[in-house]
Amino acid sequence: MKLYEIVIKPMSGFRTPLKGDTLFGHFCWQAAYDSTLLNGGLDKWIEVYQSRPFVVFSSAWPKFCHEGEFYYALKRPDLPLPYLFPYSGENKKAALEKLKENKKKKWMKVKEDLSIAPGAENFMNDAELVCMAQKQTTEETIIAMKKNASLDFIVERDSHHNIINRLTDTTGEGMFAPYSESSSFYYPETELAIFVLIDEDATDIERVISGIERTGAIGFGRDASTGSGKFEMGESEEKPLPSVETANACYVLGPVVPEKNIYIDMYFSPFIRFGKHGDILARSSTPFKNPVIMANEGAVFVGGDAGIFKKPYIGMAALNTSKIKDHNVVHQGYAPYLPFRLEMKK
Repeated sequence: MKLYEIVIKPMSGFRTPLKGDTLFGHFCWQAAYDSTLLNGGLDKWIEVYQSRPFVVFSSAWPKFCHEGEFYYALKRPDLPLPYLFPYSGENKKAALEKLKENKKKKWMKVKEDLSIAPGAENFMNDAELVCMAQKQTTEETIIAMKKNASLDFIVERDSHHNIINRLTDTTGEGMFAPYSESSSFYYPETELAIFVLIDEDATDIERVISGIERTGAIGFGRDASTGSGKFEMGESEEKPLPSVETANACYVLGPVVPEKNIYIDMYFSPFIRFGKHGDILARSSTPFKNPVIMANEGAVFVGGDAGIFKKPYIGMAALNTSKIKDHNVVHQGYAPYLPFRLEMKK
């Protein structure tokens, strides 16, 4: 498989997070309607997906330029804080203050070559990431954002809705009561990088970009029909597969269903995907899928076998997620990963 980076530019808020498994689902729907996106069509590759994934998406990550070099802002690894911020012998009060400060540093700065150096100097909080984002925005955006008191890189905003009772021509109680929904907005002019592993026997980067571009035009995730989930395409490029000779751990770039009994240790935040069928199946009598328990992006898996690092992805397919009979559905339980050396603390 080959690794590519696809850059997208958010144009609206998102009701559904840009996670790798959901991006995979959107691409599959595009392939279902356009058989040219996959050689031999979607059904052919779904049949062998359990042993041979044809495309593996990461979640979307901020990309920015700092002092003439490009970096990615990835989620801080789900490792115990002492692994990332070693205790330096302060008194108890100072240590607690430092702990509170370090907990806010939820972003990890990673170089364009995708090499991980989990040192304390490479972690950032939201305010620091916003400062970096400001350096690559236009002057008009900077002026406009000065009126915004929030220093969060991703802001949650509520939009208010109501349903009119046509018998009374008003709102009311129950299903007719006004309600609000929250959308996530990235800092203006943000660029997001999606890492994609592609089996070139199945497709190529041009066709994957075509499918993702259509998704951005139509809308990604929930409430796409009302304007959510819109994005435009940026540049794309092939990247060398990350390789570290002394690697003993994997940092995953998207939600993953890890293989059983092959890791010495695992550090992760559980993520439960309560999936729903898309497109016309969303209107079926059983639109919701069986839930899938996954390890969220940022998980770290410590390998006991060097063979783990021979593949550019980890995980396994999640099967039998659909409640619709005779409907073959797979869920992306795979994820690209970055190999690195984790010095074990005793």
